[in-house]
Amino acid sequence: MDAFEDWEPDQISPLAWRLLRVAAGYEQRAVEREVDDLMQAHVSMLESGSRSLSPSRRRVLLALYEAELTDAQMRAIVDHF
Repeated sequence: MDAFEDWEPDQISPLAWRLLRVAAGYEQRAVEREVDDLMQAHVSMLESGSRSLSPSRRRVLLALYEAELTDAQMRAIVDHF
C-alpha cells in the first residue's frame, strides 16, 4: 500500500470505492470472503455512502484492491470519481 499510505480513507468517495472493487474484479460477496469480519452489507453501505467503515478496515480494502490494480488505475479512479 506504499503509493496510498498517505491517503486518508475518508478522502475516497463512495463511487470510487465501488469502482475500485469492480475494477479489481471483486463482487461484494467475494470481498466478504477475502477480508475477515467484513460483511457484504458493510461493503454495500461504504459504497452507497450511507455508512463508513473504520479507517483500518478501509485501508485493508484499499490494499486488497491495490493488489489487483496498477497505481495508475487506482489514482485515475480515486482522482476522477
